[in-house]
Amino acid sequence: MRAMSKPLTPVEAVDQLIKMHAEAVAALGAGVRRYVEEARAPTREERARFRYPELRVSYAPTQAPPLPARAYAQLMWSGDYVASITQPAHFRDYLVEQLTLLQQDYGVEIVVRASDAEIPYSFGLEAASDIDLESVAAAELARLFPHPRLALVGDAAVDGVRIERLDGARPLSLFEAPRIDYSLKRLEHYTGAPWTDVQPWILFTNYQRYVEEFVAWAARRVKEDPSLTLSCPGRVRIDQTTDDPEIAALSAPWGKHQMPAYHLIAPGGKGITLVNIGVGPSNAKTITDHLAVLRPHCWLMIGHCGGLRQTQRIGDYVLAHAYLRRDKVLDDRVPLEIPLPAIAEVQVALAEAARDVSGDAREDLKRRLRTGTVVSYADRNWELNYLAERPLLSQSRAIAVDMESACIAAQGFRMRVPYGVLLCVSDKPIHGEIKLPGQADKFYERAISEHLRIGLRTIELLQQDVGALHSRKLRSFDEPPFR
Repeated sequence: MRAMSKPLTPVEAVDQLIKMHAEAVAALGAGVRRYVEEARAPTREERARFRYPELRVSYAPTQAPPLPARAYAQLMWSGDYVASITQPAHFRDYLVEQLTLLQQDYGVEIVVRASDAEIPYSFGLEAASDIDLESVAAAELARLFPHPRLALVGDAAVDGVRIERLDGARPLSLFEAPRIDYSLKRLEHYTGAPWTDVQPWILFTNYQRYVEEFVAWAARRVKEDPSLTLSCPGRVRIDQTTDDPEIAALSAPWGKHQMPAYHLIAPGGKGITLVNIGVGPSNAKTITDHLAVLRPHCWLMIGHCGGLRQTQRIGDYVLAHAYLRRDKVLDDRVPLEIPLPAIAEVQVALAEAARDVSGDAREDLKRRLRTGTVVSYADRNWELNYLAERPLLSQSRAIAVDMESACIAAQGFRMRVPYGVLLCVSDKPIHGEIKLPGQADKFYERAISEHLRIGLRTIELLQQDVGALHSRKLRSFDEPPFR
């Protein structure tokens, strides 16, 4: 059994995590370089250095535990809580915050040491990015160096599956280091921008014209404020020195990436990320699986929907309070009988933002913004089965239909990320009001700018009280303490 290190303060612990992770990644990169350039395989002693650091929190209560009102940094049981850690320099503020709360309220002991989890070579090559890997087969490197093992990148803690460790420790966080590194690599692949640029406030859309509107808004902000930077697909970066920042951003090679992302990077955790997830719930699940490891404060869906009620008009808004999940993407992870609660703080902010941006009087806004159930299908041509679906749509009191919203909400519920959905009615398929070219252009010109500004205003309101946003209704009975 390994000897325990001395207890640390939160800042000391995170500093130690950063040092150990940097040393492990450097050792891994050096080992790969030696093999590629000198054909020398790593020794057992060298491989022992290719390990993630481990963070361990020990709780031995001497009195009744406190009952903090917050939704995270709570300990329900005595004993040890453990997580392997990756990229601690990036997560520094988050880690210090979580550990400080646990130490202040529960008097925990914090220990850092090497974990049993090896860093896969493909996750640790940033320190040796100049190595010529073309001369070596990937299978050869996987034989000699640690490689991703699917057994270590699962979502057991997320889905409430208890994995018994030999030491009896409980999970400290929802995600272990290999799972996080796996997702960080996938984020760059899908979005075309560095994962380090992802901001804690995330907007999803399903239409390119929202991207164009966001880029225009963000470019104006960058031009006005030297502290801001706009990160675009293809690692294009826009700042105050950029000539015509809007044109430069729109010229970024977004078409090469499945779900291009744009990040308005701002100090103080105020930045905003916009991701065009395209069409379909599979894309929505894929990107939220990966964004969740960065522990964002909130994600919101702003996109188009089909209105299901005769009284709705093109351009009206739908604020989702409930979801009829007909997309089937998450049925095995979040069974259909489990309700998805509306997050009160998000709902209130969305409604208030709609009022602020539209300038409508209360009664006028009430006619334009309707709350209710949104139904999501995986089948874009669901109308072809309308006769069979009609009874369920009527019984659920659904007011709008789309493809992504239910998955965004279900993933927010599953991943403990506050969520919300505000859609704009772009057509009414069952009432014969379909998207015709001329009408569609007029709708887009009028509605998209206002809709996006409502999403941005919602984030501005939520940023005023971040602590209240994280809801206890998203926490399970036996929850890892980290947010």
